[in-house]
Amino acid sequence: MQITVIGGGLVGVTTAWYLLDEGHSVTLVDRAEELASEASHANGAMLHASHAEPWNTPRAIGQLLRWIGREDSPLLLRPREIPHLAGWGLGFLRYSRPHHHARNTAVNARLAVYSLALMRELEQQVAIDYTQRHEGILKIFRSLEELETARADSALMADAGVRHEALTPEQIIDREPALAGIESSLSGGFFYPDDASGDARLFCQRLGELASRRGLDLRLGESVHRFECRDGRVHAVETDRGRIESDAFVLATGAEAPRLARQVGIHLPIRPVKGYSATLSVAGLESAPRLPIIDDGRKVVITRLGDQLRIAGTAEFAGYDKTVRPKRVETVLHQGLANFPALAAEVDTTEAERWACLRPMTMDGPPILGPSGTPGLYLNTGAGHLGWTFAAGAGRVVADIISGREPAIDLAGLTLDRYG
Repeated sequence: MQITVIGGGLVGVTTAWYLLDEGHSVTLVDRAEELASEASHANGAMLHASHAEPWNTPRAIGQLLRWIGREDSPLLLRPREIPHLAGWGLGFLRYSRPHHHARNTAVNARLAVYSLALMRELEQQVAIDYTQRHEGILKIFRSLEELETARADSALMADAGVRHEALTPEQIIDREPALAGIESSLSGGFFYPDDASGDARLFCQRLGELASRRGLDLRLGESVHRFECRDGRVHAVETDRGRIESDAFVLATGAEAPRLARQVGIHLPIRPVKGYSATLSVAGLESAPRLPIIDDGRKVVITRLGDQLRIAGTAEFAGYDKTVRPKRVETVLHQGLANFPALAAEVDTTEAERWACLRPMTMDGPPILGPSGTPGLYLNTGAGHLGWTFAAGAGRVVADIISGREPAIDLAGLTLDRYG
């Protein structure tokens, strides 16, 4: 089959890779001049099945409403975005109920565990260096209430194969001495030994290069404007450089996916949620952390990438605004470095690389994979904060479906038809 993948981030590139593995002729088209230019460019750098719970917990929703308009808050709802969240927002609230949240956490964990296993296989197959580390991830808590909530979530995810170890504050410092300055404020934490980390942009670009050598037709700097249908089936796309005809198309454009899907009458319950990151040089600094760390209360993640430290986080409901707002980046830096008083005193933040991206978030949490309901068009979108974690698994699932093979995992809760 001739297949066109629309989207040159992690999700699109891994889907294209697995389709090539199946013997298909594959074209990948993206509006940017290089792969991983948008949400995959400078993300939190974590492959974390441990962080599979959807964001719409009752606690998070309460915080979001309290922090409307507050620039220094980890969760920010800009007032101008409220009218655009009407339908999606009601679904976001509905799926925050405990039984929905527990079910969708389990769905995400199932896909995450499968995806991380595939990533390990892929690493052996292609031998790409993307500053990857397989040393686990540490999640820390100050609040006893948040610690107990995480304990329940970890137990739920354990059923899907996410191993975890509960740690006391003293044990946390033993694992990561860089946190010694905040030991007295910690209530405890969890260590997830099977999680990993790595530079998503490097992985995406290097896998894309290998795919091109295997025959991928890579068309960068080309924007898809619309789908063309014939007899109810998508058979071509029109771009700013011409037309591309194919037997099947995969929509993997993240937050932009609803705009294109709408052209063929498909409603995707996805909204963009902006995240920020800062990347600092920590070369020669002994006070820098070694382990990747999730600070759940402050909504930040901290990941070592060689001689660099990536601090990423916050969730900002601001529509399709991609502006990198300095105050928001400073909030991320402050929240992240607050965990390392010694490092904060010596690191130079003035030269930090600052970034913002739009995460495609479904109203219930899991991504949307597989048939779109319109023949010829398949979906791989809506991964939210888990795009790096889900990339290999979601790509494999969609490639299997298109190739007529039964996916290796249960797809309940992962397809568009779950919305009825």
